[in-house]
Amino acid sequence: MRGKRMKDPEFWHSRWAANKIGFHLQDVNPLLVEFWPATNPNRSDRVFVPLCGKTEDLVWLATKHTHIQGVELSEIAVRSFFAEHFYTPMVTSVNGQHDLYQFDELSIYTGDIFTAPIEPADIIYDRAALVALPESMRLEYAERIKGLLKIGGRLLLITTEYEQEEMLGPPFSVTEHEVKTLFSEFKISKLHRDEAELSHPRVVKHGLSRFAEEVYLIES
Repeated sequence: MRGKRMKDPEFWHSRWAANKIGFHLQDVNPLLVEFWPATNPNRSDRVFVPLCGKTEDLVWLATKHTHIQGVELSEIAVRSFFAEHFYTPMVTSVNGQHDLYQFDELSIYTGDIFTAPIEPADIIYDRAALVALPESMRLEYAERIKGLLKIGGRLLLITTEYEQEEMLGPPFSVTEHEVKTLFSEFKISKLHRDEAELSHPRVVKHGLSRFAEEVYLIES
């Protein structure tokens, strides 16, 4: 049931429509700011943010790079992003399946990440995409991401890790072993692990025995 629910696009559409977006951070993710230099970024690098929602990380990245791509299933999220920043994007239909919203450095596709015509990227930033997918979808997603990464490209990946049976995702628990399995042909460096205290709201709410965020640099 868990996997079936997550494969249904209506799950995410309903979450955005009802504004049940606890996964959305109001500010730029501090882990992005701290560990982005580890990707050895250049301003000309093409950056891709999968399942981007309306994250403030897009705005931060656009101050660092000249071309930022995103893809997001919910059109509500994309429209909210531009409206909240008082941007007026140019909107075009692509292949009848996707709308492309463009404003200065930002290009965001609405629709399915597996069919969006995303250009190969030098750097991919995944904060909330892999962990949003059930285990049954993560291999397909990883293959898609690897296919979009240029030779010499870098992936900055942020995951959550906890006892999966203690909480119904998303975010789902993704272990270090799974990360190494999904990206086995790439160089993987674990940059950080932030173990939450027992007073952390998520730990308290769900009665978790542990909860951690981990940061990986994955290089092709």
